[in-house]
Amino acid sequence: MTTEYGGRGDPARTMALLWGTPKGPTRGPKPGLSIDQIVRTAIAVADAEGLAALSMRRVADRLGVGAMSLYTYIPGKAELLDVMLDTVLGEETTLASADGGWRAGLERSARQDWALYRRHPWVLHIAGARAPLGPNALARFESALRPVSGLGLTGREMDAVAALVAGYVRGAAQGALEAALAAQRTGVTDAQWWTAHAPILEQYFDPARYPTLASVDLSGAFDTPADGGEYFLQRALDDFEFGLQRVLDGIDAFIQRRSPQLDQR
Repeated sequence: MTTEYGGRGDPARTMALLWGTPKGPTRGPKPGLSIDQIVRTAIAVADAEGLAALSMRRVADRLGVGAMSLYTYIPGKAELLDVMLDTVLGEETTLASADGGWRAGLERSARQDWALYRRHPWVLHIAGARAPLGPNALARFESALRPVSGLGLTGREMDAVAALVAGYVRGAAQGALEAALAAQRTGVTDAQWWTAHAPILEQYFDPARYPTLASVDLSGAFDTPADGGEYFLQRALDDFEFGLQRVLDGIDAFIQRRSPQLDQR
């Protein structure tokens, strides 16, 4: 799917929409819609059908109005995407903090992002660069920085730590999304895929050529989930948990080198 980029609309009108300053039509009959109603409907379309299905006409159809009537409120799809993204970024009202130490705060922030991607997978199809400069995006960024404030890091280092955690979560969520969609997009479950491919692989696989891989396989590392769940999705979920702790371990080591007197884990 093609990646969408935020910030492509008219800057003045986009910022007005994000910060809640636009007014409804001043002429003609009383408006039958609101900006929030349009945005919430657009989010519902993207949640149910994916970002590729989103258009001003599709949103209008859901609302039972003509597509042109939406342009009275929102200039176009570019501006709509920015407001949609800022809106879902505001769903988590409890900001991460340094309570319990910086590590706990960063982990809370990471899990908030992870939950967001799971609720709204279409967010992963909007480039992470040029995030909307709305109140919720800024609050989210404030939340990500807060756990590492007061640790003796420079502002650029604080930014880099927050970006490291956010980037890891986004990448892991992308992998989980691909795994979750595999059966739906191909019509073949993970179990069916393995049943078809495993016997053939055994004919070609030479343990002497791939001794480390063979050893890892014998250890049970590649066994299917005991509960019969989707193999690749469960691996993606498990890998997220493992990787998040290793990312935090790395940040811990960095902080200790920068401020060895600190122990806020």
